[in-house]
Amino acid sequence: MRSSSQEDAPMTELLTGAHLADGTGTPLRPADVLIDDTRITAVAPPGTLTGHPRRDLPGLVLAPGFIDAHSHADNAPLLTEHDTTKILQGVTTEVVGNCGFSLAPHTPARADDHRHHLGRLFPPLPVTWRTFAELLHTTDTAGHVTNHCPLVGHGTLRVAATGMSAAGPSLGHMQALLDEAMSAGAFGLSSGLIYPPALFATTDELTALAEVLGGTGLYATHMRDEGDHLLDAVDEALRIGRVAGRTHLSHLKATHPRNWGTVPDALDRLHRARADGHDVRQDVYPYTASSTTLTSVLPTGYLSGGDHHTLARLTARNAHAELTAALGGSTHFDRILIATTPSHRHEGRTLAEIAEAQSTDPVQALIDVLVTEELRVAMIHFSMHEDDLEAALRDPHTTIGSDGLPPGNGGRPHPRMTGTFPRVLARYTRDRAVLDLPEAVRRMTSLPADTFRIPDRGIVAPGHVADLVAFDPATIRDVGDYQDPMRPPTGVTWVCLAGSTVVEDGRFLGRRAGQRLTPKT
Repeated sequence: MRSSSQEDAPMTELLTGAHLADGTGTPLRPADVLIDDTRITAVAPPGTLTGHPRRDLPGLVLAPGFIDAHSHADNAPLLTEHDTTKILQGVTTEVVGNCGFSLAPHTPARADDHRHHLGRLFPPLPVTWRTFAELLHTTDTAGHVTNHCPLVGHGTLRVAATGMSAAGPSLGHMQALLDEAMSAGAFGLSSGLIYPPALFATTDELTALAEVLGGTGLYATHMRDEGDHLLDAVDEALRIGRVAGRTHLSHLKATHPRNWGTVPDALDRLHRARADGHDVRQDVYPYTASSTTLTSVLPTGYLSGGDHHTLARLTARNAHAELTAALGGSTHFDRILIATTPSHRHEGRTLAEIAEAQSTDPVQALIDVLVTEELRVAMIHFSMHEDDLEAALRDPHTTIGSDGLPPGNGGRPHPRMTGTFPRVLARYTRDRAVLDLPEAVRRMTSLPADTFRIPDRGIVAPGHVADLVAFDPATIRDVGDYQDPMRPPTGVTWVCLAGSTVVEDGRFLGRRAGQRLTPKT
């Protein structure tokens, strides 16, 4: 192998000794891969390329760098510390701006609403930008550990237009902001229709925005319902996506035991849409627990008007009785684990455990946690079934996305933040054989590259950018769990970005070698 002094810049290098998973799903094969500067220049049978400096990768699988189809690491460039949670998994590219949350645009008149909206998900941010182009300039200047492909969020657009109100926004204003973001380099429009204020949006509002995408753009959505009304939500997403041009369903799942078994029905709807000529894909993460804001447990009426309104409802004299009646006994508090709070109290305990420790009931525990932490609480919700997850994984149009929450919040985030891609290759490929290894790699590489129109990545072939990962198929696995989630995985040996080594022997070398990408036209 090269010395560490050689690992900070692209150069000519011959990768030898590995079995190649080229990203297309074809069987593994022995192959030598030649990198010249930032690009792959040759792929050939072993021993046929000579006269170049070599990097030996015996016993490893060489693959395109993994593409995280669903990330919330928009803020990673703005952190002083490097966010290594993805690069140590072999992820070289992240699609950010998901679930309707992007860091821009915003309008000065709605600056407080913008801050509160982002504060539900992101750590405190020094917002120095207004337009999407200004945001991209700021993050580009700060530097990227991985490549970023930004979406623009519908929720952020709505806050810019009308704040946290449930009132109908100025569609013309939102369309103009969306058009600016797309011109600046956004890969598409995302929505998160369970989060305020996006949950107040009508299908017509979202369709009007989809029209800006001109029939060839991408609409990626955290759908309006992933439980009792999953199939209706799929139908709505397809209606909006047909106008946009292409549809991507974020983290396809069925939540709550009474809805388990409905993911195959959702997949059938997607198959019929494809048969009708609609380009639609979906992503999943390889866990049966989700993670989101604790406020998503609250009924819709608590969420209109911003944080002040929500806190006022939760601290009113009759708050406990009112919320108990509104929830109607349908919430499984023993399945809701507190992941992250600003004070770091209660992390790693369920609401049922918190209630027992405080000699109260779970509804009061929910109120107390939300009020004392000023609503900035992330939870982990054990709500899905393994059979549904495996059904989604088997579908050939399913990509892999971590849905990892933003770095910088601390606490005990969902272990998908550090383990998603190794877990697919370990549990669902090596151990359970839901996917074979070449197909698993395709789902992480060429399929998301095609879905999001990411240029020159996702396949190991001459002319493509040398974003690559080498891993040990026998030892790769996720290590973090729900109580200790930040432990990095094992078995990811080497990662390079545009020909520059960034991970050696499983260790990040401390260079921000990624870049913000622009969509292929």
